[in-house]
Amino acid sequence: MKTDILTEKHRLGLGGVAIGTAFEALTDGESDEVLQKSWDLGIRYYDTSPWYGLTKSERRFGNFLHGQNRDEFVFSTKVGRLFTEVSEDEVPPTMWQDPLSFDFKHNYTADAIKRSIEESLERTRLGHIDIVYVHDLSEDQVGDRYPYFLKQAREGAFKILSDLRDQGVIKAWGMGVNTIEPILDCLDSADPDICLSATQYSILEHEDAVDRLLPAVKKARIQLVSGAGYNSGFINGRPRYNYKDVIPKGMTEKREKISKIAERYEVGIVDAALQFVLAADEFSSIIPGASRPEQVESNVSALNKNIPPDFWKELKSEGLIYEKAQVPG
Repeated sequence: MKTDILTEKHRLGLGGVAIGTAFEALTDGESDEVLQKSWDLGIRYYDTSPWYGLTKSERRFGNFLHGQNRDEFVFSTKVGRLFTEVSEDEVPPTMWQDPLSFDFKHNYTADAIKRSIEESLERTRLGHIDIVYVHDLSEDQVGDRYPYFLKQAREGAFKILSDLRDQGVIKAWGMGVNTIEPILDCLDSADPDICLSATQYSILEHEDAVDRLLPAVKKARIQLVSGAGYNSGFINGRPRYNYKDVIPKGMTEKREKISKIAERYEVGIVDAALQFVLAADEFSSIIPGASRPEQVESNVSALNKNIPPDFWKELKSEGLIYEKAQVPG
């Protein structure tokens, strides 16, 4: 039976990409500081994946969270890849700066999904997983094998995750992807509860999602979680966009225009970016990552920042926000 698993207290969560060493090599101690700060500031939704750091992020989340009251937080992780321990010189090249020594392969069969969940429970030492996302089943990750893996998931992952939900083993499931099409394909053939929409909806880039994704999600009555709502740090001034080094044409100028308007209203662009995502009815949560405790503090501050309605009106009048997009207020 479907239920809205994320509530008002889960509007701001913590994503696990940075803790998985996507951008720099964090120590276990540094990661623990981020997790402790998140907990101390009231964050109660934590999302990771065995992919992040080749199981490193998942282990780090588990090391911290298994010591907390399990009833107090929501935990999500992902399936779609299986991991095999290898020697250090056999680790494949990936985006991770300091991964553990594992190789991996995509697999969306029912048996692979059950095995993946079992291994995640072992790594995290948690009694159960609340939300399971089918990870990176999208053309940007699997290329022209997408139709093959989608068929595999329709016959395997989608069915077994619905069964596990109905049995009470997990509470909810859905897609965790960087593009719109896989979510729409899943909605056509399965009954997910919640989807993690990464790099699809941000203050800088949201038109396609407003036109195609949000109406479909609303009709299906499922929740959305925003991943990469800051375009993987670009909003903060990092020299990357959606996990890539290439900045799309016009995005730097658009960011600077929004920043200048924000300054006049004594608002930070991070404040605006976070609240813009959560203004959409379909988004129940945003889960920015953090590699420093101060970043967590900044996110909590952004959530609570009072932004004048005229700020949003000006962004729309300047064409910096799509006319059909929801804004706060």
